[in-house]
Amino acid sequence: MTSTHVVNVVKRLTNARKAGHGGTLDPLATGILPVALGEATKTVAYVMDAPKRYRFTMRFGEARDTDDAEGRVIATSDRRPTDEEITAALGSFRGTILQRPPIFAAVKVGGERAYDLARRGEAVELEPRPVRIDRFELVERPSPDTAVFEVVCGKGAYVRALARDLGETLGCYAHVAELRRLAVGPFELEHAISLSALEQIVKDETLPQVLTPVATALAGIPALAVTEPQALRMRSGHPIRISPALLPEAADEGGTVRVMQGGELVALARLEGAELSPLRVFTPR
Repeated sequence: MTSTHVVNVVKRLTNARKAGHGGTLDPLATGILPVALGEATKTVAYVMDAPKRYRFTMRFGEARDTDDAEGRVIATSDRRPTDEEITAALGSFRGTILQRPPIFAAVKVGGERAYDLARRGEAVELEPRPVRIDRFELVERPSPDTAVFEVVCGKGAYVRALARDLGETLGCYAHVAELRRLAVGPFELEHAISLSALEQIVKDETLPQVLTPVATALAGIPALAVTEPQALRMRSGHPIRISPALLPEAADEGGTVRVMQGGELVALARLEGAELSPLRVFTPR
């Protein structure tokens, strides 16, 4: 089931007018997929920018054209790295690194998705691009052929590419055998709801009790409380002036601020000097 299919099912079950998701999952992957409904769809771009946490199993000895278990084997090796070799190699994959996306990816090449070109057998050349890897750790070693890792990464990073490149660094080839997304920003798998559970929740008419407030998706953005007149002005699309002394410490010039009034999300605004200009305005409940 694709991420788009999940969104369509949720939209149908909840009778939502608008729905969107916070980051595509690979077809092989399981785990959490944040789905936004109604006004919350305005937060999707910010959720997609949030750090993501994965647990994955890597299989050594085989390179595959998709960089996961669903692809065709294109190279093999009898070499199996030791735990010490793996741990020593991980350091070069942390921080901001250059990563070449898998050829079976949604990246566009000349206006077409790379995976469409690859499926037609056309040569796909993707340029390496900078991505952020906040954490990359060896969790366990079930067998000489496999290893389990956890990774926390930023937008645009591919776990499949990490596995491929780590395998090449270790001189043994590798691909992702299993992949599970554990968290996207503030959203964690342990609080997720399955589609079957959602169907029952809708039947029981208890949906409002399980929906997460819109502001939760923006928890990583500095918050600023404003007065009711200021909130009304911002909701009308006008900028407001703020005393620098009232700005949150984490607010940066040109950065985004979460504007709140009476505990309710008013808008996302750009900070320019002492002025806040609305980027996204939210309808009051």
